[in-house]
Amino acid sequence: MFSSPGGDTVQVVETAGHLQKLGVAVDIKLTNEKIDYSAYDLIHFFNIIRPADILRHIRLNKLPFVVSTIFLDYEEAEKMNQQGWRRLVNTISSSDQIEYLKVIARWLLNGEPISHWSYLVKGQRRAIRHIITKAGYLLPNSDSEYDRLVRKYKSKNAYVVVPNGSRFFSTDEECKVDRDYVLCVARIENRKNQLGLIKALSKTDYKLIIIGKPSPNHKKYYRACRLAANEHVTFVDRVEPDQLRAYYAMAKVHVLPSWFETTGLASLEAAAMGCNIVVTRKGDTEEYFQDDAFYCDPSDEASIREAVNAAFEQPYREKLRERIFHYFTWEKAAEATLRVYNNMSATPDATVQHSIASS
Repeated sequence: MFSSPGGDTVQVVETAGHLQKLGVAVDIKLTNEKIDYSAYDLIHFFNIIRPADILRHIRLNKLPFVVSTIFLDYEEAEKMNQQGWRRLVNTISSSDQIEYLKVIARWLLNGEPISHWSYLVKGQRRAIRHIITKAGYLLPNSDSEYDRLVRKYKSKNAYVVVPNGSRFFSTDEECKVDRDYVLCVARIENRKNQLGLIKALSKTDYKLIIIGKPSPNHKKYYRACRLAANEHVTFVDRVEPDQLRAYYAMAKVHVLPSWFETTGLASLEAAAMGCNIVVTRKGDTEEYFQDDAFYCDPSDEASIREAVNAAFEQPYREKLRERIFHYFTWEKAAEATLRVYNNMSATPDATVQHSIASS
């Protein structure tokens, strides 16, 4: 969560911080920490695609719990970016089977313990179905995300959409600044498709800045990105929020040509900071950005390039910033979350523990 931070890290930290501003006592806990459950009234888990981490805690206590699902689908990214026997395994196996094999591999090869033995018995699919049915509420980032979850696992539960938010909003003066480069802010991994973006813009004169650290298991992919980059591409390690705001404020276009996104937090922040945004249609992005984004096909370099060209040539879409300001803020996310907590607890000032079920 903290050594290789991504959008889920931002979601956890911002949700916790804004709940504290509403008077809720919140602790952020990593899944492998020993926890005194008696100190809490409710547990809030994040990332349903890591069910082994969640199973451990719900087996050890009887507290009610909610789950921010962050239901990503890695299937297409894995199939399109693997070679040899890995590609064969990804082609003939379901995404749940692949995730189960990953957990076993991390245990056998890296010594990463499996959080609870019941995961070995249930497997990925049954573990997720168990969590869906036992949760007090599910908190997806969109209706689209919840619908995908139900279609895949054939299980339903009460849910409330808790939108992602932007940490930044541009001033009118910042929007008037001359902007002269293309920006991509994301953890460097095959799902985010930085390599496809680099190749798509390789024969153009765009200045491309890529901000993000490589994921621990994607070092080879990161090296491929560096090798494909020309003199117009600059790599910047993860930066602090104030610095990131400055990058957003000077970019004309932000691109996230991912194989899959629930929202794409960086796209949300970039749009709020005055960037035209290029995003994928794969996932739930259209529910957030509607007709105010430039969409691309991550499998088609020409599609990525054409979307960047269009976004660079057209004026900023102010309507999107206004919609983000009214609907997609962390204050609104925290308020929606607190309403769910209050429905779960007899006491309105429930003390909440965030037990983070993400890597």
